[in-house]
Amino acid sequence: MTSAELLAEGELTVRGRIREASNAALYCTVTYEGQEAACVYKPVAGERPLWDFPDGTLAQREVAAYEVSEATGWRLVPPTVLRDGPYGEGMCQLWIEGQPGAELLALVDGEEPEDGWKAIGFAEVGDGRTALLVHADDERLRRLSVLDAVINNADRKGGHLLPADGNRLYGIDHGVTFNAENKLRTLLWGWAGEPLTAEAIEVLTTLRATLGKDGELARRLSPLITPTELDATRARVETLLTMSLIHI
Repeated sequence: MTSAELLAEGELTVRGRIREASNAALYCTVTYEGQEAACVYKPVAGERPLWDFPDGTLAQREVAAYEVSEATGWRLVPPTVLRDGPYGEGMCQLWIEGQPGAELLALVDGEEPEDGWKAIGFAEVGDGRTALLVHADDERLRRLSVLDAVINNADRKGGHLLPADGNRLYGIDHGVTFNAENKLRTLLWGWAGEPLTAEAIEVLTTLRATLGKDGELARRLSPLITPTELDATRARVETLLTMSLIHI
């Protein structure tokens, strides 16, 4: 049984609440046929209204982000499903235990990053001082930056990056994604202006095909986002591929 099947079919038991979350996020266990896993359950009923996203759609957008991540082959989003739970329909996502000690973001003195780091911008650190905010020049982050551009992620924060066992990196909290308007807001700006990698171009080409009118990814996204948002996703992929030709 896959993790997604366990999340979808298992019995969901609430164990506690994740208090720092802006919307209702519940720490749970899910069990089915002798298998058990920890997960996060975000009921639609616990979503706070947003002015720029339709009410009651954040859970679907989280699942849509997972579907696109799976289609890339990069598997950057933990298994995520839409299901009924103790507080109604909501998003259920496999709990990822982050590994401490993996530095992905840092504040440094000076105006240029050292080797192995990419500049994001300057930040105030108190007493009138500023420091340069940098992120690691890490291929996993670079892949995630491409995924964020495709799904139009409006909220990529440092706390949404989870290094995990096996040199894996996951991104979480994708409720504010897939808006038809450009709302990309992310810390992962270090590769801005650089050409896409050959790997990214290959992945985007695959996405373009599977997002076609009869494509498998389009079929999976159709119940989760609006037709206008799906068309906007296709357009973002096409724009990224067109921009890649400029650098050839």
